[in-house]
Amino acid sequence: MKISARNNLPHVNNEKAFIFSTSGKVGSIVSTYHQSLRERLLSRGFQIVGEFNCAGFDAYDVLDVDGHLNKGRPNEDDLKQAEVFAYGLKKIVNDA
Repeated sequence: MKISARNNLPHVNNEKAFIFSTSGKVGSIVSTYHQSLRERLLSRGFQIVGEFNCAGFDAYDVLDVDGHLNKGRPNEDDLKQAEVFAYGLKKIVNDA
C-alpha cells in the first residue's frame, strides 16, 4: 500500500502494521515517540503487530557536548535485533 502523504493514511479494516524506527534517544521515551503514530494507525483501523526501536546516530542534541549521540549506531547488535524482529513479523503474518 503506497501512502503519498502522512495525512492521507487510508481507513482499513484490521490491516496489520508495524512501527520500526531509530532514534537518538532510546528506552521508555521511545514509547512517546511512537505514540502519535500508533494512535493514528489504530484510529485508521490498523492492527499493530509489533514495534521496534534502536539507537541511531544523532548529529544534533543541545545537551550533548560534541553534538553527536550514539556514534556507530545502529551497529551489528542492533541489526541482529532488527533481524529477529523481522523474522517475528514474518511468523505473525504467515500464521494469520
